[in-house]
Amino acid sequence: MKIVVLGSGAGGGVPQWNCNCEVCKLARAGTGEVIPRTQSSIAVSVDGVRWTVFNCSPDIRQQISDAQILWPASDHHRHTPIQSVVLTNADVDHLSGLLILREKQAFNVFATKTVLAVLDENPIFNVLDPEFVTRSALIDHEVTEVGEGLFVEPFLVPGKVALFNEERMLEQEHSLQIGEETEHTIGLRIFGADDGTSFFYIPGCAMMTAAIAERLKGARLVMFDGTVWFDAEMVSGKLGAKTGQRMGHMSMSGERGSMAAFAPLEVERKVFIHINNSNRVLMENSAERADAAKAGWEIAYDGMAIEL
Repeated sequence: MKIVVLGSGAGGGVPQWNCNCEVCKLARAGTGEVIPRTQSSIAVSVDGVRWTVFNCSPDIRQQISDAQILWPASDHHRHTPIQSVVLTNADVDHLSGLLILREKQAFNVFATKTVLAVLDENPIFNVLDPEFVTRSALIDHEVTEVGEGLFVEPFLVPGKVALFNEERMLEQEHSLQIGEETEHTIGLRIFGADDGTSFFYIPGCAMMTAAIAERLKGARLVMFDGTVWFDAEMVSGKLGAKTGQRMGHMSMSGERGSMAAFAPLEVERKVFIHINNSNRVLMENSAERADAAKAGWEIAYDGMAIEL
């Protein structure tokens, strides 16, 4: 199984267009201390020919241009190796790239019924001609073939409703369901049919539960939510008013952070992905990067390739 990180940053990427924080300054400086990152997405293939994209960021056109594996075949006028797109939530940085893939090209979109409803309710996504683009529901714990020989098993993880739907959620449910396990946010076990090789992709998670910990125990590879280093990161940096928890993301550090949660799980390879521009772990020589490495974590970067 081949895995390529198309984008490793959180919403806005690194540097973010309107941000002048320390990390973004260093990314623009081009010194190598902070590597620029596009918004979160990975591509997976069992044969190196047909690919499934997991989360379709607004940077997808650039990501395809940067990844030769996703270029049209040379013997076709119109072609794509992308056979499907799988969404883990309805965040703008995970689904708006679908609009770029609108040129009457056949592929399949997979998401929970809740996330598919977001697409159905927003008429702009009608540019994805249903004659070419099918939409199929992922069911909690139900294995689904998302590409030839490639399967996913979705499971609910603590998260939240997408930002643009918060007001409506308050009107209808009187709650944003922050940290609750609903179809708004899922994790995925991704595996091939032939050898059973599998890994986990969880780019958004508000907290570690006993059930998730048990599921991940002894995994060969987990790609996990690395949005913030500490919960009040955005607030303390004067970059925003919301904590990581309020945004539906657990911190890397601290007693309740992901590094502590993973410590007893004996996961063979751990990779942080979906990393916000406020997070100093993006700085190659920072204390945060050293602490993450000491805990056995890698930091995803655009173009990172993994083979299982």
